[in-house]
Amino acid sequence: RRAVRGAGGGAAPPALRADGSLPQALVDDTEDVSLDFGSEEELALRKARIRHPLATFFHLFFRVSAIVTYLFCDWFSNSFVACFVTILLLLSFDFWSVKNVTGRLLVGLRWWNQIDEDGKSHWVFEAKRVPTIAASTEAEARIFWLGLIICPVIWTLFFFSTLFSLKLKWLALVIAGISLQTANLYGYIHCKLGGQKTISRVTSRLFGTADVPKRQSRRISEDDTEEHGKTCTR
Repeated sequence: RRAVRGAGGGAAPPALRADGSLPQALVDDTEDVSLDFGSEEELALRKARIRHPLATFFHLFFRVSAIVTYLFCDWFSNSFVACFVTILLLLSFDFWSVKNVTGRLLVGLRWWNQIDEDGKSHWVFEAKRVPTIAASTEAEARIFWLGLIICPVIWTLFFFSTLFSLKLKWLALVIAGISLQTANLYGYIHCKLGGQKTISRVTSRLFGTADVPKRQSRRISEDDTEEHGKTCTR
């Protein structure tokens, strides 16, 4: 359509309807259209109950297998040494997988120990901030924390049952199970509650050590300028 120009040469304002409203075409042209890129992908990820099925499976497999083997090992083998070694290996695999793999994938937490140049041991508890698409689902987090809390409680019950029934040959194995699984629980609770504080402290330390050579270079340059000024005045 041609625009009707008035006396001043400008375009005439659009004609209003009988009820005083603008035409529908102009209203549609002025509306804001929100483009939602990737909404289908985010919706599919939110609907997925288990995004890391392999990590979820092995988070429960080793620790449940250790408990089941402890309860029913007498049915399969009469050798105490074979049962002891099998359960200890399952507990070790569980400790490694939960500490290094499943905690990072299922809840975005990680903890470890590092030794500095002076030989001092430092514990680091990290809580990672991940975007919405890469975040773990609620089902995975619930499975992670339930398995992390319930299994040490079961091993504690085994400790008292072993102690009261005077099965002292199993006492060392039960204490090993409590120690390994309580260590993971303790580490991840620290990650959940105080991981960000530790990260900020480590970051400030790194930036502080990075500023040391700059400060030294500034001091050297200032000393050189002062000496140069003294020689010039002489």
